[in-house]
Amino acid sequence: MSKLRIDILGTAFSIDARADEAYLRLLLENYRKMTDLVELNSGATVTDPLQVSVMAGIMLCDELYKEKKKGETSKRQVSELPDMQEFERRTLDMIARIEQVVN
Repeated sequence: MSKLRIDILGTAFSIDARADEAYLRLLLENYRKMTDLVELNSGATVTDPLQVSVMAGIMLCDELYKEKKKGETSKRQVSELPDMQEFERRTLDMIARIEQVVN
């Protein structure tokens, strides 16, 4: 169990989590980068910490969605490949034939 002190967007609190402390710090740092990006790219239009937090959350959801779509595309491409079991069967058959010729 790890304890992490979060101090971001004018709010500070501590959490207890089962994850490794280094991992939690990595997540917090990535979130902090996202909130900084929101603040920089919005100019002066998004200044309220709650708005920044919501926008950062939406941007992170967008990244997650895009990664899931990439994964689904990759799975679909793999599933469209010829059956891997058939490749394995043919490979083993060729190995057996080669062994017969060699021996």
